[in-house]
Amino acid sequence: MSIKSSLIISTYMWPEALELVLKSVLDQSVMPHEVLIADDGSNQTTKLLIEQFRRVFPIPLYHVWHEDTGFTKSVILNKTVAKTTGDYIIQVDGDCILHKHFIKDHIEFVSPNTFLYGSRVNIQEDHLDQLFNKQQIKFNILSQGIKKRTRAIHMPVLSLLYSKKWEVSKKFRGCNTSYFKSDFISVNGYDERFEGWGREDSELAWRFYNKGLSSRRLRYRGIVFHIYHDEKSRARLELNDDIEKYTIVQKLTWCENGVDKYL
Repeated sequence: MSIKSSLIISTYMWPEALELVLKSVLDQSVMPHEVLIADDGSNQTTKLLIEQFRRVFPIPLYHVWHEDTGFTKSVILNKTVAKTTGDYIIQVDGDCILHKHFIKDHIEFVSPNTFLYGSRVNIQEDHLDQLFNKQQIKFNILSQGIKKRTRAIHMPVLSLLYSKKWEVSKKFRGCNTSYFKSDFISVNGYDERFEGWGREDSELAWRFYNKGLSSRRLRYRGIVFHIYHDEKSRARLELNDDIEKYTIVQKLTWCENGVDKYL
């Protein structure tokens, strides 16, 4: 399927990690049509880094920023999706290094009324010095410093064993997902009532399901390598849980406070 794709990378105050992610974008076997950085309020260092990369990027690289008012990832993602020109959104976090065929893998599995999610391999804390000193962006099953290493196996033929599902998977992560922009708009994007860590991604997935979409897991393809960091505060997790539970019970397909205000 020929499709115009937009890669969104969410970030906050970690330019060292974002630098590796952007380098992994430049190493892609298939490039997206554009890259947008969804910046939840980082300082000038991140802005300067993006400006440096813009000089060498062969595709448009945009920086979508708003002021730091706390963890408002759902807001900055809505603002960023609204600015995309692609038909298809591929979404990662700014601490997730992309496998060389990451974009290619997502695009090859694009299917109507379906969203995708891929695998995440964790880079361990004791490997961080080496990671940043060597600017490492390539990993495989034998690489040092990773755990759950079977997820690092890139074997397209095995990915065919995974079919579409009409249920919410606990393995779904917003740091490695893709969807049609039109589907995102049809459920009004992320619910901006979510603040702090947790549930904004899975609640969106529930509204996709309630709308009639299926999902497909890109096992053995669509791989990212997640850089270790300290856990974010979960002080609002109970409130976020309640929002998601209401969506599930009421089978909601639309959130009132979403992306439509930016379109």
